[in-house]
Amino acid sequence: MDQVYQAMDEMKAAMNEHVDLVSDLLQRLSSELRSGFGPAVDNFVGFFHAIDWKEPWLIGLLAFHVLLLIVVILSRRKVNFQLSLSFLAFVGVYMAERINRFLGENWKSFSSQNYFDPNGLFISVLWSGPLLVITILIVVNTLITLCGLIVKWKRAELKHRARQARAKKD
Repeated sequence: MDQVYQAMDEMKAAMNEHVDLVSDLLQRLSSELRSGFGPAVDNFVGFFHAIDWKEPWLIGLLAFHVLLLIVVILSRRKVNFQLSLSFLAFVGVYMAERINRFLGENWKSFSSQNYFDPNGLFISVLWSGPLLVITILIVVNTLITLCGLIVKWKRAELKHRARQARAKKD
């Protein structure tokens, strides 16, 4: 009987510990939600203002992303071409660390300041981020195209079955 009480006490202690842990997590979440998005917005605004947006290479980078987005939109019906574009975008994201290292070593030849920190925040936001967004658009477009193909296939199948049923009647 003592073992049962001891097991019950251990279970009660474990439950109390779990309740305390969950309570602590909820308090942290509540305090973060009460603070709002202010700190995140402040960090974004600070990041945005730290960049000299008039540098030619930055304008070229942004133009590249806009051009790539336009190509993706215009080629939305060419699934194979978009597959190639998404593969190239993934290669660009994969190479981001090496690109960041190379540009960090050679920034003086094309930039007024070194944006290429070892953590890769800048390259992630201005290189990998837009490439990933464009790739997501390609994936969504591919899924929409596949859904359309499935509908066409099912309609053709139903028409074929209806023809077969009519042929059996005759």
